[in-house]
Amino acid sequence: MSSDLPTFEQEKSINLNIAALHSGSKHLPGANLEDADLAGVVLEGVNLAGATLIGANLSGCRLERAQLDGANLLGTQLTGADLRANLLGANLMQADLTGADLRGSNLRGANLMGAKLSQASCAGAFLSGANLMSSNLQGVDLRGADLRGVNLSGANLHGANLSQADLQGALLQQANLEEADLRGANLTGANLTGTNLLCAELEGTHLTGVNLSGACLIGTNIVLS
Repeated sequence: MSSDLPTFEQEKSINLNIAALHSGSKHLPGANLEDADLAGVVLEGVNLAGATLIGANLSGCRLERAQLDGANLLGTQLTGADLRANLLGANLMQADLTGADLRGSNLRGANLMGAKLSQASCAGAFLSGANLMSSNLQGVDLRGADLRGVNLSGANLHGANLSQADLQGALLQQANLEEADLRGANLTGANLTGTNLLCAELEGTHLTGVNLSGACLIGTNIVLS
């Protein structure tokens, strides 16, 4: 939510945009939808590129094929939403994506710092260059995801499925990867300084040039490929 109170004109504009979406409008790039309640609304294929959705409620929304590139979704509620969409460079800082469907989504360069993604489905998602620092990814499905150069420092990946994921050059300092599945993942050049890998699965994981200084490897199953 913005710290500044919205003016009458701003509130009018937001209400008009909400009404347009409810009536089936698909082309609202740059729209102001701050704090809008759109829970459960079908928004498949909608163009909200560059839109302001700070603090909005999009829980359970169907946003498959939506254009949300560059959108501001700071603190937005997206629990259980279908987000198989274009979120290139979007701001999802502190957003709640618990249980969301992000399979194959384009999240390249997105800011997900402090976001909640526990139990989310992100298999095959494109997250190269994204910022997931201090995010909650407990139990998340990231099988085969593109995570090259991603910042996962301090993130909670307890029980996450990262099998076959591409984590080349990823930053995982102080991250929690306890019981995570990293079988067949590519961690070439990744930084795992101080990372918790307690009982993690690393069978066939590519570890060339990986920094494991201070990492916890107790009970870890490492079978190099």
